[in-house]
Amino acid sequence: MNIIRKLREQRGLTQTELARLVRTSQPQINRLEGGERQLSKDWAEKLAPHLGITPVELMFGRVTDLSTIALAVSDFVENPANAAMGPRLSDGARDVPVYGQAVGGDDGEFVLNGEKLDDVFRPPSLSSVIDAYAVYVAGSSMEPRYFEGEVVYVNPIKKARRGDFVVAQIRNNERETILAYVKRFVRWNERELVLFQFNPERELIFQSRDVVSVHLAVMGGSV
Repeated sequence: MNIIRKLREQRGLTQTELARLVRTSQPQINRLEGGERQLSKDWAEKLAPHLGITPVELMFGRVTDLSTIALAVSDFVENPANAAMGPRLSDGARDVPVYGQAVGGDDGEFVLNGEKLDDVFRPPSLSSVIDAYAVYVAGSSMEPRYFEGEVVYVNPIKKARRGDFVVAQIRNNERETILAYVKRFVRWNERELVLFQFNPERELIFQSRDVVSVHLAVMGGSV
């Protein structure tokens, strides 16, 4: 049995309760317990206090050999860096928040209302982009580039160019909400935003007055 699950159940906690304690989501805890996500140093430090164990013991077991203990503890001692690229992120910014909620539709639109669904690992390319975020792909309209359920990482600072993949936020007045689309960027001028999708192949055209933002998608895949 997974050590996190074992300790959680011993303390009478559900996955949802543990997720609330460490300020993450239940699916994230489920991935850690199922081995779909690696138990990193950061996760060990977050989880251990609520599981009645030290971070070292959570990662390496209850070791008794002195050399093993020394090696394990050394991983939790932060050595000063001799160089840095970009601003240093705080501990809370080491993951990227995932936003959005699928609503279906042939165009793979989803609601992007600021509700955080999950946290995912921050890739090196976004290490200095504090406002980076991610979304889950809804539907199959962008296959084979992006598949349903995959994560798309977004850099809201870099400008999109023709042919880039983007996450576009569009104000939907009928639903009184903001819908988002993962598509390929064609053009954006004072009149309209034009995006392209693969399945079925066609252009989506939105009035510029309804466009909230167009952010560059930098990478995607399963997490």
